[in-house]
Amino acid sequence: MSDPRSADCAAAIVAAFARYNAAFRTITRRAPERFENRDWSGSQADVVERLELYSTAVNKTVAEMRRRLGDAAHDTALWADIKAVYARRIASLADPEFLKTFFSSITRRLFDTVGVDPAVEFFALELDPLRGASAAQVTERYANRGSLDLLFEDLLTDYRFRTPWRDFEGSVGHVATDVELKLRNLGETRVLREVEVIRPVFYQMSRAYVVGCLHGEGWSLPLAIAFRNSPLGVLVDAVMLSVPDVSILFSFTRSYFHVDLERVSDAVQFLHGILPLKPVSELFTVLGRAKQGKTERFREIFRHLERTRDRFVRAPGERGLVMAVFSLENADVIFKVIRDRFPAVKNVRREEVMAKYDMVFRHDRAGRLVDAQEFRRIRLPRARFAPDMLEELLAECSENVQVEGADLIVNHVYIERQMTPLNLYIRSASPEQAELAVIDYGQCIRDLAYTNIFAGDLLLKNFGVTRHARVIFYDYDELCSVTECRFRDVPQATSDEDEMRAESWFYVGESDVFPETFLKFLGFEGRLQEVFLEKHGEILDAGWWRALQERLSAGDLVEVLPYHPHRVRVASSY
Repeated sequence: MSDPRSADCAAAIVAAFARYNAAFRTITRRAPERFENRDWSGSQADVVERLELYSTAVNKTVAEMRRRLGDAAHDTALWADIKAVYARRIASLADPEFLKTFFSSITRRLFDTVGVDPAVEFFALELDPLRGASAAQVTERYANRGSLDLLFEDLLTDYRFRTPWRDFEGSVGHVATDVELKLRNLGETRVLREVEVIRPVFYQMSRAYVVGCLHGEGWSLPLAIAFRNSPLGVLVDAVMLSVPDVSILFSFTRSYFHVDLERVSDAVQFLHGILPLKPVSELFTVLGRAKQGKTERFREIFRHLERTRDRFVRAPGERGLVMAVFSLENADVIFKVIRDRFPAVKNVRREEVMAKYDMVFRHDRAGRLVDAQEFRRIRLPRARFAPDMLEELLAECSENVQVEGADLIVNHVYIERQMTPLNLYIRSASPEQAELAVIDYGQCIRDLAYTNIFAGDLLLKNFGVTRHARVIFYDYDELCSVTECRFRDVPQATSDEDEMRAESWFYVGESDVFPETFLKFLGFEGRLQEVFLEKHGEILDAGWWRALQERLSAGDLVEVLPYHPHRVRVASSY
C-alpha cells in the first residue's frame, strides 16, 4: 500500500509545476504587447525574468518538500513511491516530459545526486519527449485557390496586430512575390498546394515571426515571415524560404523565442519536421524550455555512447589556458571544464569566468554567442576517454574532476555545440571561403558590439564556424560590456627608443582598449588582411567604438537581425 505522504507530495509537485508554467506563460504573453508598443527594453527584461523562473520554482518546491517530510526528506524508498504516484498523475497532462524533468530537478537538489539515480529520477534513454505529440494540433492550413496574393492575404489577415499595418497590400505582395520567385528559381515547375503555419506568433526581441511550411505534390519548403513594427506601422520585413535561413532563425546562438504554446512538444515535432538536422534538444531550448533542452541534450549524448564505441578526445584547436576542452567523437558537442589554475597572462578567477557565462546566458546573443549549457555532477564512463585527455583532466582539473570506480565524475562542465575553430577553418578553406569567413568574423565583432559585448580576446582561435559558415564567438573569459571599456588611441611615440620597446611606453589602465593594435594579433596576411580592412577597417578606430558607446549609453537599440540584409525588401511604398 502506498504511503499517504506520497500522494500529498506528488500532488504538491504537480501544483508547483503548474504555478511555474503559468508564470512562464504569463511572461510569454507579454510579447505581443511589447512588440506592438515597440517596448524593446521591456522585451529584454522579460527574457531575464523568464529565465530565472525555473530555478526559483525548484528551490521553493525543495524547501516545501523538506518542510512536509522532515527527517524523511532523504528517504530513497519514500521518494521512489512518490515518483510512481507522480508518474500516474501526470500521464494525461500536456508535455509530461516537462513535469518529469521538474521532478528530477527537485530530487537531484535534495539528494545532491551524482550522475543519475533512476530510483528517484526520470531519466531513461528510451523516453521520448515527442511521444504523443501531434504537429496538426498546433498548425493552421491555408489552401492555394489559384492566387498566391489571395492565399497570403488570407494568412496575413489572421495575423493582424493591434498596431495598424503600414501597407497591408504591400506586405501581401512582398510574401507572394518572394514565394513565387523561390519556386521559379528551383528550376522546375512547382505548384504550391497549401501553406501550413504554427498558429501562435513567435516573438524574439524586436521582431515577430510566423513560422510554417509550403506544401506541394511530393515536396515542401520551410517558411518564416518576419514582421517589423516601424514607427509608421507593422510590415513584412523578410521572407525566409530555405532550411539554412530558417535554421539560423532557430539557432543555438540567439535569444529564446517568446511563443505561447499549450503543448510545446507539438510545435517541436513540427519544427523538427522542417529542420531535420536541428537536434530536438536545441528546439526545446530555443522555445524557452532551457531545462528540458538540457535533459534532451544529455539523453542525446548517452544514446550516442550506447550505440557507438566513440571516445572522449581533446577537441580540435589550440589548447585553452582557462578551459580543458574535449569532444565526443562523431557527436556534435564539446565539453569545457575550468582548469584549477590559470597562467599569469589570464588575470581572471574561476568565479569571474562562471559569471561571464551566466551573463551570456541572460544577454541578447545576437546570433554570435554560443549557448553554453551548464551541467553539474555528471558521471561519464572513464574507459571512453582517450588517455591523454583523461590525464589532462585529472592533472589540471582535479578540483572539478574525480575518478569513482569505472566512472569520471565531473562536478561542473559547460556543454556546447561543436564548431570548427576559425583559425583551423581558414587554413583548410578555399581562398573564397577564407575571405567570406574573414568578412563574417569582422561582422561578428560588430554584431557583438551592437549588443554591448566586447569579446576581449579577438584571436581567431576563440571563434568558431558553424555548418552554415557563420562565425560565432565562444571563449568568454575576457568578455565584457562595450560600455565598460575605455577605447583609446595609441599615443604618439616621443622617441625612436619608445617605438622599439617591447612594452608600452605609456600608461595602460585595466579597462583600456587600443583598437588600432587589433590587427597585429590576428595573423591576417596578404589578401585576407586587405579584405578585412576593406570591409571592417573602422573596427580598428577607437572613435568608432566611442561613438557606439554613446549610442548604447543613450539607450539606442542597434538591431542585429537573424537574416541577411539583402533578404529585406526595400520599397518606397513602405
